[in-house]
Amino acid sequence: MPPRTSNSADPADTAAAASPALRVAVLADSDTRWKWGALTARRLTGGATGAAEGERPVEVSGLLLRGRATPTPRQLAEVGEVGVDAGRVREVTAVEFLHAVRDEAYDVVVLALVGGAVQAMLHGLAALGLPRRPVIVTGYVGVVYEKLADGLLLRHGADIVLANSRHDAERFRAVYEGVGADASSVTEAALPFLGGAPHRPEEGRDTVVFAAQPSVPASRADRTYLLRRLVEHARLHPGREVLLKLRSKPGEHTTHIEELPYQRLAERLPGGLPPNFRLVYGHMGEVLNRTDLLVTVSSTAALESLHRRIPTAILSDLGVREALGNHHFIGSGLVTSWDRLDGGYRPRPDEEWVSGQGVAADGSYDTAYDTARAEVAVLLERDSLPDLAPYYTPATAPGYLPGILARHHLAPDGRPLPGAATPKETGRVRGVVRETVRNAARGAYRHGVQRVAPAIRRMGEL
Repeated sequence: MPPRTSNSADPADTAAAASPALRVAVLADSDTRWKWGALTARRLTGGATGAAEGERPVEVSGLLLRGRATPTPRQLAEVGEVGVDAGRVREVTAVEFLHAVRDEAYDVVVLALVGGAVQAMLHGLAALGLPRRPVIVTGYVGVVYEKLADGLLLRHGADIVLANSRHDAERFRAVYEGVGADASSVTEAALPFLGGAPHRPEEGRDTVVFAAQPSVPASRADRTYLLRRLVEHARLHPGREVLLKLRSKPGEHTTHIEELPYQRLAERLPGGLPPNFRLVYGHMGEVLNRTDLLVTVSSTAALESLHRRIPTAILSDLGVREALGNHHFIGSGLVTSWDRLDGGYRPRPDEEWVSGQGVAADGSYDTAYDTARAEVAVLLERDSLPDLAPYYTPATAPGYLPGILARHHLAPDGRPLPGAATPKETGRVRGVVRETVRNAARGAYRHGVQRVAPAIRRMGEL
């Protein structure tokens, strides 16, 4: 066979050049939802059109919905590798997002948002009246332990509502069917950020990690108790490395508001901190690489830990309560107390419970997104998609829906309210000034939430 000349085109390269890129937009409103949305987009679009993988390139655009929890550049960098350049992620309002969908011709849109924002975007997208709308996907970033009906019905209307486990898929369908809503959108998958090497004990390494949560527990007394027990554990075991894994630094917001950062509580802890105790940030997967016991109240980090077969403990010290979310782990075999952990106890997970939670520690995780990926492929191949039809409408929820839409500057029919739309082109100076004002306002809001509001509540309790 004669050698290939420099002018000869590789058939695979030719096919890739001939196929237009699959355009995906991810709209997120917090750091963890950005992580979920970006990774979900990647898992859903690998070979999404049914062609051989690599034939059609995928372009993912990152959009952050402006609000109280909009992630900072540091938070985006700590999310880890999600296949999207953090420097290309831009912040938008709801109306700006709708304009982007109208103008950019996306094929798939992943709504990684709180329920009310999902509902607003669904109505806003429906009101665009596009001749060819994108496939709409949404879901939950982690364990669903509260507001199940409320959150699910606010997400109804998307083409695909992802469930992170078989357990969740069954619950989701039951809610939709129970109110007479179409449940065909519910699709079982898994948490998209599970991964990493299975746990392997290492000689000379003994690391306990407490995965903190921004809003669980909520009270100063409860959070101080957990911090004190963690520090006491470090003192009881001076040869053990004890890490407090934090989600954000003071002044930053995550999916949930953190009014009492552990960093501030640690500064006031009597006796200081032992040398084998440290506060750590960063990507949870990297922290789990050196973890020998993961302790938490109800963090989704527990599922990441279980996926890697790391010993995992769910604390019962403050009770097993719906308000804490640890009731989700009833039957898991993981619920225990600091007293038992101090004495050397290590919980063993119930395998049947684990298998129903989408953890896929049995090796089936690689196929967890096959069904969802196939459904996206089918929808993309259709000549047209049906109109978006959320369960909530001005007729079915006239006392609820208008308020949800108004928070995103949308009228009851999903169209932007007068004055909500910003000009497409603005002068450079005007744009810089507007962004400066927005940043200042956001900083003032966060200061109010984390400093002023808690102080006022404490004064009210006197």
